[in-house]
Amino acid sequence: MRIFAKIVISLLFCFYLFVLTYRILFKYLPPTILISNLHFTEMFDYTGINWQDHNFIPFKTIIYYLFLADINLDIRVTNLAGNIIGFVPFGFMLPILIKRFNNLTVIIIATFTLSLTYELFQLLFRYGTFDIDDLILNILGGVLGYIPFRIIINLKKKYLTKSASL
Repeated sequence: MRIFAKIVISLLFCFYLFVLTYRILFKYLPPTILISNLHFTEMFDYTGINWQDHNFIPFKTIIYYLFLADINLDIRVTNLAGNIIGFVPFGFMLPILIKRFNNLTVIIIATFTLSLTYELFQLLFRYGTFDIDDLILNILGGVLGYIPFRIIINLKKKYLTKSASL
């Protein structure tokens, strides 16, 4: 039964990563159009890039959406909460699948690495914008996903200790 559960969780995790990647990297155009429009000679020519479209200042976008933006509340909530909620399953499922990730610091590093990879793809391939605040919100999501995992593990240990002493 344990192997079956691990396989199911692994498949769910792969599906989750597929959906997350699609939602982050291919939200504006389908992958087929992006691939057909790739021109490797121009891909890394950043002379015409508008660096002001990207955010390298921590909390700039978060503060803008929370306090300054004169845009629809749905857009603000979708952007902020979406970046958090999108990484909650990552923080929950990864330590279930791989024991080395059964530590908050390791989850933070793994979430940061995955999120940075997505942000760098957006920056390098010019589909989407790099935003340091996305990294912050994604890490928060990973941590929020890890918390229920840690609570369940602690309750399980407590229950096993209690039943062993009976």
